[in-house]
Amino acid sequence: MTDERYWDDAKVGDECVTPSVTVTEAMVNAYAELTGDFTPVHVDEEYAKTTPFGTRVAHGLFGLSLADGLKTRADYRFLPGMSLGWTWDFKLPIKLGDTVHVKFRVGSMRSTKRDGWGIVVLPSELINQRGEVVQLGEHRLMIPMRPTTKAAGEHT
Repeated sequence: MTDERYWDDAKVGDECVTPSVTVTEAMVNAYAELTGDFTPVHVDEEYAKTTPFGTRVAHGLFGLSLADGLKTRADYRFLPGMSLGWTWDFKLPIKLGDTVHVKFRVGSMRSTKRDGWGIVVLPSELINQRGEVVQLGEHRLMIPMRPTTKAAGEHT
């Protein structure tokens, strides 16, 4: 199934692995331009060589942005809804040339007081080409229910 899902189409335990993307120097530089974050460890190789990383690394929030974007390209995706927030941790650096993908699952679901909407919680991992989890956390989303579906209570 590659069509966008309603809340009702999801089941706790559903899993997905997204396509991958390789982090390039141009991407990290563009992110620095976009955000105004020119911290030297991200944009200055000579400086970055003096850090514990030994080389330039991507911004942590760039990793989160990649994770969010990769999920929109997955075979398992939802109709547009509302992001309710992220809980997200940075575990390892993302270096230029790393290729990352996201593995996520439906961790929990519940209906809401807002008619026609349900909430899903998606535990997610951003994983590099060596199989190392570089970032992880949860994304909370409010997703539309099928138009004929009424709120039916808690699902876990």
